[in-house]
Amino acid sequence: MKHTLVRHTMSQPLARYIGLSSISTGVMIGPLDTSVNIAFPHIVTDFNEPMEMTQWVVICYVLTYASLMLIFGKLGDLYGQRRIFCIGLIASIFALLLISTADSFNLLLFFRFLQGVGIGLVTSVAPAMMIALYPEEKRAYAVGLFTLFFALGGLLGPIIGGVLINLFDWRAVFWFRIPISFLSLILVLFIPNKRIDPKQTKFDWVGAISLVFFLVACLLTINQFHSVERQGFWPVLIYASVAMISIYVFVRQERRANDPILDLKIFSNINFVIINLASCLLYSMTFSVILIIPFLLYKTSTISTNEAGFILSVGFIGASLAGLISGRLIGALKSNYISFLGILITGIGLSLIGYTDPSTGLFWMILAISLQGIGTGLFQSSYLFIVTGLLPVSQRGVSGSIVMLTRTIGVVSGVSMLTLGFAWLNKINQETGINPDEVFNKSFQQIFVLAGGVLLLFLLATLTKPTIWFGKSSE
Repeated sequence: MKHTLVRHTMSQPLARYIGLSSISTGVMIGPLDTSVNIAFPHIVTDFNEPMEMTQWVVICYVLTYASLMLIFGKLGDLYGQRRIFCIGLIASIFALLLISTADSFNLLLFFRFLQGVGIGLVTSVAPAMMIALYPEEKRAYAVGLFTLFFALGGLLGPIIGGVLINLFDWRAVFWFRIPISFLSLILVLFIPNKRIDPKQTKFDWVGAISLVFFLVACLLTINQFHSVERQGFWPVLIYASVAMISIYVFVRQERRANDPILDLKIFSNINFVIINLASCLLYSMTFSVILIIPFLLYKTSTISTNEAGFILSVGFIGASLAGLISGRLIGALKSNYISFLGILITGIGLSLIGYTDPSTGLFWMILAISLQGIGTGLFQSSYLFIVTGLLPVSQRGVSGSIVMLTRTIGVVSGVSMLTLGFAWLNKINQETGINPDEVFNKSFQQIFVLAGGVLLLFLLATLTKPTIWFGKSSE
């Protein structure tokens, strides 16, 4: 009897350690995609494509998992999160292998779509699985760990990418994640699968399909603004019309469904609406760091690929530090206070990047990027804590997916808006008659001032209802 008790008490920490190892390595294969950003110039050069085509390398991947993530989260709640996680890892392994063999830009984009499916499956359930490893009173600690490992993936991506590109070529930024995925897949088999009540396994397919159409049409509407000068507004109007019809069908279906993908009553909570808008906006603006800075570093002949990778990673170092301390901060301060502080610090950090001289002020730029990373990490932890507290425990897969969904919607929107904005600023600055290098540097500074300013203006606008940030916590 005594041996049985000892074995039981020892097995629980061991199972938690194995679960933590599996989930952390599995969830990192998504943010490790930041290694692709350092490879952007090499990819477009290899396939003889213009700089603007890099947006499709991002969009094909992110658009896919953004549109499917909420559905995968619901499937995890219904059929078991471990099962969805395993399928995602297997899909990711095959997709990464195929990308590494792509011999044309079109094939690369198609395989990125397949990779998006795999990552969508993994990241949709990863937050819920991480939280499930700990008792409910330690949820703040669990979300801090998730933020830490997610940021570590983003941190290591540019560093590993820079080293691998120097040793091999740009394809290495994809195939190096295959053994990591295998390791996570082996470890996850030791995590017990959640027992599901068969009576609760009815899936809302009409809601799922209409949601996918809505998200894809919305994001393509934003992206089509690139082509307005060549194709006119017709593509924008067509995609916008599909989005409106799809959201009408989705809302109608969710109101009638016995087990909806998303309970729309939650949107009556103004705090829930604002915090999700804040997430979309924050990740849209912060994507400027890994979208635009690589081209500045690529143009600077004195900076090696390894050094460029390190510079891109410092924001994730800040986010990792924030993940380490956020669990305790959420216990000491209200989570909405920390969300406000995170957005404020992020906005200041982005603005400061714009006030540095790209040609001589790399030291100050690194400090500004670090500040932006700390702010983003604080917001991510508190935001995950708030959203997972607003929805029932039985919908942890859905709540975790909402967190990841708003992040990816922000990224896709950011790719389009920032690329358009940078091109617009370039055009204006070219008309002043300055040389091409000065045009780039000036546009670089302006886009970051705008990005930081947008976040600070958002905070100022929401202060018309200060209880959102300084009232009673909503979780």
